[in-house]
Amino acid sequence: MANIELLKKLRDLTQAGVLDAKKALDENHDDLEASIQWLREKGIAKAAKKAGAIATEGVTKVYISGDSAVIFELNCETDFVGTNSAFVDLANDIGLTLLKGGINDYDSALNNLKLSSGMSIDLACKTLTGKIGEKILLRRFQFITKKPEEMFSSYEHSNHRIAVLLTIDKNIDQIVAKDIAMHAAAMAPTFMNPNQVDKDWLANETKILREQAIAEGKPIEKAEMIIRGRINKLLGEVVLESQPFVKNPKVSIKDHLSSANGTLLKYIRFQVGEGIEKKVVDFAAEVASQIKK
Repeated sequence: MANIELLKKLRDLTQAGVLDAKKALDENHDDLEASIQWLREKGIAKAAKKAGAIATEGVTKVYISGDSAVIFELNCETDFVGTNSAFVDLANDIGLTLLKGGINDYDSALNNLKLSSGMSIDLACKTLTGKIGEKILLRRFQFITKKPEEMFSSYEHSNHRIAVLLTIDKNIDQIVAKDIAMHAAAMAPTFMNPNQVDKDWLANETKILREQAIAEGKPIEKAEMIIRGRINKLLGEVVLESQPFVKNPKVSIKDHLSSANGTLLKYIRFQVGEGIEKKVVDFAAEVASQIKK
């Protein structure tokens, strides 16, 4: 029979449920280290069953300390689990660990950085997967630094599904910096400035617009003018610096920032689940198929 103090210590170290912790101690004759290993192995076994699951919910968060900052996305399968206290605690632990770790290599961060529990990020995600029953995954992160004279600005939407991290070349008015981060969260620009526009993306968009102009029967000389106009309009929609500022559409983001004597150096925006194809489940058909079995 596991004693109460040992049971409490095991739960504190592993976040396991009472019954799981008790069973681990019983199976391992009250050996704490062996019980921890047993619970980890159990978590991994359960997690393996969820390896093929699609995790499109979760949170994206920003952590800043001094001249370092990290933005990351932690995924789960349902929005309900995304608000679970154990999931939220893991996200906070991961954020602080990534910030302290100071690296950008995904595999190294996943397997070598240690959380407050002593587990790697990968093992902690698998262990929580085993406990909750949903796939938990650190999908991506970016760690960045700045010079002392520069500043960070960030924004996390209240539901933690969108986060933005900016670097500006000098310390400017905090309200202006925050407004630009909030604007980026709302308007979802693809690129920071015209120089960062992907050439292949631009070539493809230009090709599409040219084919549209030709299909409309425009003469070649007029078609090229129309294409340039449409490209400029498109860039005004997808380039952060070129977008009209939401609070004052008469000025661009670049002009708004310039009025505060600032220049944008880096822009990162994460949205939970973006780019992941969600599985559409027909529950009526699923139930019907179960009835037929």
